Order: sequence, then structure tokens, then C-alpha cells
Amino acid sequence: MPAPWLLACIIWAEPQTLLIVTGVLFIVCGELMRVRGVSYAGGATRTRNVGASKLVTNGPFAYLKNPLYLGNILMYAGAAVLSAAWFPYLPVLVLIFFSIQYHFIVKLEEAKLTELFGAVYTEYAQKVPRFIPSFKAYDKRSDIIPALKKAVRSERSTFLAMLSFIVIFSLRCYFI
Repeated sequence: MPAPWLLACIIWAEPQTLLIVTGVLFIVCGELMRVRGVSYAGGATRTRNVGASKLVTNGPFAYLKNPLYLGNILMYAGAAVLSAAWFPYLPVLVLIFFSIQYHFIVKLEEAKLTELFGAVYTEYAQKVPRFIPSFKAYDKRSDIIPALKKAVRSERSTFLAMLSFIVIFSLRCYFI
């Protein structure tokens, strides 16, 4: 999560038990969604290069096209909720900001995936939503086998960043 958002959460924190628990749940759900997505898509999701060697349409990708971005948004919103800084305005700003940012990133990625996979991707894109999961799985799923251990290793830095945020938040709120 970008440092300015985290700093705002820490500096203007107004801890409330219910919001802390809710925020932590959002963060955990977001990270679990990311781990599951990375277990199917692989570590290539951490690069800045747009593209893919395979079209992943199973696992969480059978229900939404961008589980990693939704996981990120859940974690960012969770940090804002947890801190209760400027509540409810900061969580709403986080949702708006990252939704706009990911909108542009997704448009670029979709153009590249259309170029790479043509009609196969176009059909997938028409049937699977971008950010709000469908209750019905995509029917033409890929045969990719998830690699959970690799995903957990790949997500180590994200996990440590969120854990560090929670520790710093806790120190700030309870000992300073």
C-alpha cells in the first residue's frame, strides 16, 4: 500500500475495537484472495510487464478477472477501516482512488490479453466480471494447478508489509 495512505492511517488513527476487528478481517480476506490468485497465476503477477504466458480461467479467475486487485482494495480499505482515521471518509477515498487507478491498469491489461489470446480472452472477458465476483464459475476453465507454497513465498513481502503496518499502528495507538 502506498506510504501516504498508511501514514494517514497511522497519524490520524482513532482506534475503536469494532473497526479494528473489521479492518483486520478485510486485510486477512484481501491477502487470502491474493494468495489464492497468485497460486493460480504465478509470480509473474508481481512484475510490471503487461502480459501472460497462459490465460488463467480457473480458481478465483473463474469468478472474477482481477482477484489480486480486489484483494489489494480489500487490504487498503481494511487498513483505513482499522485505523478509523477520518472514518468513514478515508475508506471511501481509498475505494475511489484505487478503483480509478485499477480501472486504467485493467484497461491496459485487457487490451494486451486480447492481443495475446484473441477470441478466447474476448469470450472470457464477456462472461467474467472485473471486480465483483460472480456466483457462477466460468465454464471453460483452464487446467492450471495451483501452487500454494510458491504463492505464499511470492506474497511474503505483502504479508510482511501489512503485518508491519498493524504492528506500527498498534504501537502508535496503545503505547504512544
